[in-house]
Amino acid sequence: MAQQVIPRTLQQAIRHYSDPDTCQNELVSSRWPDGVECPVCGRKDVTYLKNQRRWQCRDKHPKRQFSAKVGTIFEDSPIGLDKWFTAMWLIANAKNGISSYELGRSIGVTQKTAWFMLHRIRVAMQTKSFRKFSGGVEADESYIGGRARNMHKSKLERLGHVGASRGRSALGKVVVMALLERHSKYNEHSQVRTLVIPNARRSHLHKFVKEHVTPATELFTDSLLSYRGLDQDYVHNVIDHAEKYVEGDVHTNGCENFWSLLKRAIRGTYVSIEPFHLFRYLDEQTFRFNNRKDVDSGRFADVLRSVTGRRLTYADLTGQQQPA
Repeated sequence: MAQQVIPRTLQQAIRHYSDPDTCQNELVSSRWPDGVECPVCGRKDVTYLKNQRRWQCRDKHPKRQFSAKVGTIFEDSPIGLDKWFTAMWLIANAKNGISSYELGRSIGVTQKTAWFMLHRIRVAMQTKSFRKFSGGVEADESYIGGRARNMHKSKLERLGHVGASRGRSALGKVVVMALLERHSKYNEHSQVRTLVIPNARRSHLHKFVKEHVTPATELFTDSLLSYRGLDQDYVHNVIDHAEKYVEGDVHTNGCENFWSLLKRAIRGTYVSIEPFHLFRYLDEQTFRFNNRKDVDSGRFADVLRSVTGRRLTYADLTGQQQPA
């Protein structure tokens, strides 16, 4: 039996996945490690139709014929798996992300198609763990969006801020919160979770912390007043950034590092992000941050293992209604 070849670089990956059979076999082994089974009824004694590159279930039911793409982010896509796998490799390993224009030029598809592909891949990059953080946890918030002084008057009016100051403010920006678990028995390296929240008020910040952090955990925040009251459930340590940024192990530098990576990707690669899509870009950056110590092939394999059961249609992505 030939030894499985594992590509280590982008060049090797492009060559390796240029063969449709190789792509299909890798997707099948990742999705069905115990053998192909019907996605409708779960039956395993299915027949492979070589000419159609799909399987047929022995039971007679709707959709008895299926391909490896069914039930994945690739479903109903006419794009070959060779291009899909290249796109997954690029976005999983590009530290600052990759724009839809650049991806489109790289794999030979339109910008619109590349944009849709990237968002479908981001669905597979979503955090799947529901374990609560423990040990030492940093909490911090940030604001994503354009500067008020650069906004046109018409946009300020749409935001309901006619005559508002164009100085330094959170006007028109989206509030994002991050929790970072420092080294623990579960993770050798720090892990982060993010969420878009309506505002930086106490109710929203406290809710996110309590949903994702184990009680009695040592919690580190800055001096924002909205964090007050967390000492009732946590060992709350506060660092006042007006005075200093570090005092022993009391700091939020881990979160600040994540924000710098996120904002560098947004400002340098994506430039303009609609607020209702922001959580998808957070998923992308969170995935790369949490897997930063892995190798390129490892990150790619992690995304590939998560493509099943995460379908995203264009209508869902754009908020359009499905045709009747």
